[in-house]
Amino acid sequence: MKHLILGGVRSGKSAYAEDLAQRSGLEVCYIATAQAWDDEMRQRIELHQQRRPSAWRGIEEPLALAERLTAEAASHRCLLVDCLTLWLTNQLMNQPSPTAMAQLRQQLVAAVVNAPGQIILVSNETSLGVVPMGELSRRFCDEAGRLHQALAAECDRVSLVIAGLAQQLKG
Repeated sequence: MKHLILGGVRSGKSAYAEDLAQRSGLEVCYIATAQAWDDEMRQRIELHQQRRPSAWRGIEEPLALAERLTAEAASHRCLLVDCLTLWLTNQLMNQPSPTAMAQLRQQLVAAVVNAPGQIILVSNETSLGVVPMGELSRRFCDEAGRLHQALAAECDRVSLVIAGLAQQLKG
């Protein structure tokens, strides 16, 4: 099963995803996309790491997510990816052209679709407010929206988490 979990910052989406992974009964591989660019982000990463069960395998993969999904997916494994918008940020910091970003998105969606086992994808829903003023911020929101739509179309389940409560949008 493929499950996309969306929510705002501190909405409870990661905790919800971790609970689903734990209850899957499968071997869990946690694929983290964050990069610690500052002390605050380092602290966030540490909190996430401390919350994970020691039996889970953790992999840091800020850029080559499609390739990592392909390499790690197995019928006996649950892959938990946290989070897609950090992966997107990492990609945009490399300044890919719109065509290159579309290819990266297509590769990621294909990797999710073709992967055996269970995949849980966590991502920030960022486009519920006003259109950002800056060009890079607008591009980020546009790319996140395209990525979410493409994955939601292919995932078996899609959830929106608000205030720790998961609302099922699909499946």
